[in-house]
Amino acid sequence: MQRIEPVREREGQDLTVWRRRCRLGLFLFYAAAGVLHITVPRPFLSITPSWVPDAPEVILVTGLCEIAGAIGLLVPWSRRYAGIGLALYAACVFPANIKHAVTSLTAPDASQWQWLYHMVRLPLQPVLIWIALFAAGIVRWPMRARG
Repeated sequence: MQRIEPVREREGQDLTVWRRRCRLGLFLFYAAAGVLHITVPRPFLSITPSWVPDAPEVILVTGLCEIAGAIGLLVPWSRRYAGIGLALYAACVFPANIKHAVTSLTAPDASQWQWLYHMVRLPLQPVLIWIALFAAGIVRWPMRARG
């Protein structure tokens, strides 16, 4: 029984390290994305579905939400809220990602790079959702302690 405890302790430390790394990565990703949404909104407006009302204002608010979520992940008392918010955000913007892919890939001049980008990007959206929840300490799977 004594031998199992150090292993579990190490696994807990490993989990903490991975959560910290994910928080830092998401902070950098969402902070940069938020700044881009605010300072260079045109590319985001072009992929926003037509059914989204007041698209310029929505793009501005999404940028602010990304920045707030990024900062929130770094603040212990707000980490869980930020993780949930960023996971919901990633789910909500998925229609824009799909529209972007369809528009790009149905263009007559669609390149192999565009195909590669979208074929990698779209399946990664659920992973991005999971990482936000993992970084916030909400989910643990698949990193479970053995024993």
